[in-house]
Amino acid sequence: MNELSTVRLPHRDVAPLAAIMRRVSLAAGLIVFVALVVFIGRDGYIDVNDDPISLLDAVYYASVTVTTTGYGDISAVSDGSRFAAILLITPARVLFLILVVSTTVEVLTEQSRVLRAKQRWRQHVKNHTVICGFGATGQAAARDLVSRGVEPSTIVAVDTLTEAIEAATRDGYVGVIGDASTTATLEQAGVREAAAIVVSPNRDDTSVLITLTVREMTPSAHITVGGRHQENLHLLRQGGADEVIDATAAMGRMLGLGTVNPAAVRVFDDLLDAGHGLELVELAAKTSGTEAVPAGATLVAIIRDDVRQPQERCVPEEVSVGDTIVVLRES
Repeated sequence: MNELSTVRLPHRDVAPLAAIMRRVSLAAGLIVFVALVVFIGRDGYIDVNDDPISLLDAVYYASVTVTTTGYGDISAVSDGSRFAAILLITPARVLFLILVVSTTVEVLTEQSRVLRAKQRWRQHVKNHTVICGFGATGQAAARDLVSRGVEPSTIVAVDTLTEAIEAATRDGYVGVIGDASTTATLEQAGVREAAAIVVSPNRDDTSVLITLTVREMTPSAHITVGGRHQENLHLLRQGGADEVIDATAAMGRMLGLGTVNPAAVRVFDDLLDAGHGLELVELAAKTSGTEAVPAGATLVAIIRDDVRQPQERCVPEEVSVGDTIVVLRES
């Protein structure tokens, strides 16, 4: 199978049936037009039996004329009917042929355009985000990434379900149909050139296998995985995941917090809704001291050499160039 055959690029929904019906209606209109011309000037036509031209004969003559079949059993004999054939019927015939040819050419052109677009994408894809598993969790992750400023065209969704990938392309993402635990599918998604990988299937064993395969293919990409059972979280870390999200525990904590401190959970939910209200932002400190913290933001954590500094030292004066700081600010 061609490696591009399972790649789906973002597209707008087009109603092919409506487009076909418009062209069929135009073709039928041309036949009706020619039939009316012939019926109006029926005295200038004869058939092989010299019988009068009926409406059915006119429609028959129109259909065989515009399709260039031309049996010759009905002929234009008067000057007026021949003049009408030159000025009206012949242009209608040419337009009918153009309609048929253009439909064929459009289909071939569209197929070529899509193939070229896939080839260009495959040649230039780099530093993108691959989401392995585009169910409800994967779709939510994609929406969050977009709300945080990630371009939809730089997100690649991988799933075995065609329906999921069609939904991804409608939302502006690139889609790849296939099993994300296989090297062949991940190659099509450009995992080796990706900057980040999100692993979000419905099963932990699948997550472990995908994580192992991805890490083997790309030692440098940042891998974020969601786990459903705590006994599997260490397997995901051992498999090469940089960040492991305990999905079940996170949900449980939110439920507990919402029960005891409902106002606090609303604030927390606001933090998770990127692009609105409060947000947590990770920044690279380019200066030292208080100048490293943006105006109006609250310093939450200082990360130095991948280690969070003690909370008693989490003050703007302790920030050094090269640190990663996490701040709380209005979106």
